[in-house]
Amino acid sequence: MDEQIIENLKLVQRRIDKACEKNNRDSSEVRLLLATKTVEAERIAMALQQGYRLIAENKVQEVKSKYEVLKNIDHEAHFIGHLQSNKIKDLLKCGVSCIQSLDRFDLAEKLNQRLAAMDRKMDVFIQVNTSNEESKFGAHPDDALDLVRKVAALENLQIKGLMTIGLFSAETEKVRQCFKLLKNIQQQVLQENIPGVEMKELSMGMSGDLETAIEEGATIVRVGTAIFGQRIYPDSYYWNEGIK
Repeated sequence: MDEQIIENLKLVQRRIDKACEKNNRDSSEVRLLLATKTVEAERIAMALQQGYRLIAENKVQEVKSKYEVLKNIDHEAHFIGHLQSNKIKDLLKCGVSCIQSLDRFDLAEKLNQRLAAMDRKMDVFIQVNTSNEESKFGAHPDDALDLVRKVAALENLQIKGLMTIGLFSAETEKVRQCFKLLKNIQQQVLQENIPGVEMKELSMGMSGDLETAIEEGATIVRVGTAIFGQRIYPDSYYWNEGIK
């Protein structure tokens, strides 16, 4: 099993390199984020020991349960799941440096207040629901720019980019439209030149569609299944607030 993780990491990195080469991009422009939902901490440690540093969880309880095992291994932890405001305190205790799934202003305000009390700042991405699916979280594309403006005024949050979950579809061109839309929103934000807002990061693309995402400008691809294997739960489990 451990050897399979190492082999899978090599295969995914080759896919990234090949997609970058095809699109005249330097492969150093695209970071591989290890999506570690349901993966045991020891297996995550094995992947980190191969030189990959960026990991992310979807659920706060998983961040907490793996924190002690992973805290002494050099890595960067992001959060990519739907965040409930009553879980902010727990999340901030566990070494997470960036929340990629900020999708509403009331959450941003509560996060900002908690960070102020801790005298901390935090990187955030604005999550956008580019597929217009009710099962997905994220700001509506038409509201994303306004949300960026509002969050930018909160002094403890530092906007670094945008995140989306593409359409769960085998039809590449339909998925591509999600990534194109996120890129367009990035360009709109850049044109506004909002003080304190960076738009260097586009977190989009997963195991099945990372090549398309890279073609459309992804700087972070979130890969779990292609590295750690299939999960026992469907993807909807990780995006549905109704299931704790």
